[in-house]
This record gives sequence, structure tokens and C-alpha cells, in this order.
Amino acid sequence: MNFFQSWQIAIPQLISAAGLSVALALLAWGLRAVTAGAAVTGVLLAIIFCLAAGPAALLPILVVFLLTFISTRIGRRKKERFGTAEHNRGRDALQIFANVGVAVICASPLLFVPYARFILLGGASAALAEAAGDTVSSELGQAFGNRPRLITTLRQINPGDNGGVTVIGTVFSFLAAALVCLSCRWTNLLLPEFFWITLIAAFLGTFVDSLLGATLERPGRLGNNSVNFTSTVFSAALAIAVPFTRWLL
Repeated sequence: MNFFQSWQIAIPQLISAAGLSVALALLAWGLRAVTAGAAVTGVLLAIIFCLAAGPAALLPILVVFLLTFISTRIGRRKKERFGTAEHNRGRDALQIFANVGVAVICASPLLFVPYARFILLGGASAALAEAAGDTVSSELGQAFGNRPRLITTLRQINPGDNGGVTVIGTVFSFLAAALVCLSCRWTNLLLPEFFWITLIAAFLGTFVDSLLGATLERPGRLGNNSVNFTSTVFSAALAIAVPFTRWLL
């Protein structure tokens, strides 16, 4: 049964999803983690996601928010010296869509049809995990790591430069992605047999993000939001393609 098949189920789900989403958005806005426009965008995306996957699906979004919020605050003074600290006004609407939009796109067909539910939600989980892993890698890599190296040539570059990677940032990236995947598993978005496929897809997506940063963002051919969106698309597509191919065979 999907969202549109029973209004008796749909209305309580809508109220629950809207209430939880607004509460999270107000929290993020109150902490100056997002702008007002980003808060509204986040509410709309979270409502669609919760209607498609169930109200419990808000938990992985909350985990992503907490991981990104905490990691951007850690080592802030050091990042300010580098000139890479996040603006005090928080993330804008495009940044929110770049990080969460793909997960919502993956889940949204479930509003209409119930087919391939866990394959689609595996893609959504991978997209969320990649978004968290990428941000945590960048922020904590700057806070605790040595000078990053460009992923394409391994030469040292300045902290915060596009395409840079650090060992400690990579470790934190994997841990953050794993935590998001665990939250998706706990809320039944992710089946046990899809867990490692999803986590690996998310982790590989963080390297795609760095590769795009080095080859397309550094020369100015792509913006940061486009790079983030593309890397989440990669992770989601990989997490969907592997189990879908196995299902076909």
C-alpha cells in the first residue's frame, strides 16, 4: 500500500511528517545551521521523504544534520584562520537540496507504487550517507588532519582547497557514512543484506566528490552544490544498481 491508496492512513502520516519536519527545521534554524529559505526547503523535502518511507525516516535526516552541524563547529577557529569556516548564517536552500534532494528523489516513487521499496530506499540511504561522509571528511580533515593532498596528483595543497583528501578525514568519512547507514537500518529503510552495498556505495561517492572537486570544481567548471549533488547521485545509483542487477539475475 502506498501513500495515495488510503486517506485514513495518509492524513495521520502527513500530520506526523509535517510536525516532525517543522520541529527539525526550527531547531536547525535556531542553531543558525541553516537559513530561513533552507529551513523551508528542508521541511518540504523531509515531508516528502517521510510520506514515501514512513515517519521514522526522519531519523536518518536528523543523524545527517547532527553529524554535519557538529563537524562544522569542531575546530572552527582553525578553519577561520584558513578562511574555510562555514558562514554564520548557515547552509542555504541549494546546499540542502544538493545534500538531501537525491535521497528524496529515490524515495518519491514509493508515494505512487510499492515496487522495489527496499532497493529504492537503499539508494536514498546511500545518498544521505554520502552527504554526511563528504561533509564530515572535509570539516574534520581540516580540524585534525595535516595538509591535504590533491586526489589526482597527491601533491600537497592548502586546507579547504577543492579535491583535497586527508587520511583522518577519510576515516571520519567512513565512520559518518556507517552511522547514517546504521540509522537507516534501525528505522527499517535498509535491509541487512543491502547494508554493506549501501555503505560502500556511499563511501565511494565521497571519493567521486573529491575527484570532481579536483577536475571540475577547481577550474570553475562546476560549483560546489553541483559536485555534491552529482556525488550523491553516483552513490544512490550504485546502491540501486547492484541489488537490482542481482534481483534481475
